[in-house]
Amino acid sequence: MAIKEQTCETRIEMLHDYQYKVSFSREGLEPLLMDEPQPLGKGQYPNAGLLIAAATGNCLASSLSFCLSRARVEVKGMTAVVKTTIERNERGRLRITGIHVELKPVVGDLKKFEICRDVFEDFWIVTESIRNGIPVEVDVNPASE
Repeated sequence: MAIKEQTCETRIEMLHDYQYKVSFSREGLEPLLMDEPQPLGKGQYPNAGLLIAAATGNCLASSLSFCLSRARVEVKGMTAVVKTTIERNERGRLRITGIHVELKPVVGDLKKFEICRDVFEDFWIVTESIRNGIPVEVDVNPASE
């Protein structure tokens, strides 16, 4: 089944302090809880940086799996190890400055695997979007109690 162009809605609701509940518009998906690490939050749930790392690793592993399946290469397992570097910028603000992903596929046919090594990049929906900088528009609409 091909993925078609779409717009998705995600709702993020403050529970308390730095803990948020994330709900997705796609039917059947359970909400996800998020929290900032200590000292801001309690660190009980992943924060946005961890989700960016997870999304990047998942994108790459899924893209490679997709390419391999199209090349009729049996995938017996796949692991992605994502290392995210966070540093302070010139203004002293923390920023994600790098993401390194190591993919470890277990495949049945190494010769056919080489076909996908160079072309699976064409399928990187999330990773290429992050690399190229996704335009983000922000509206702030305050309400009083």
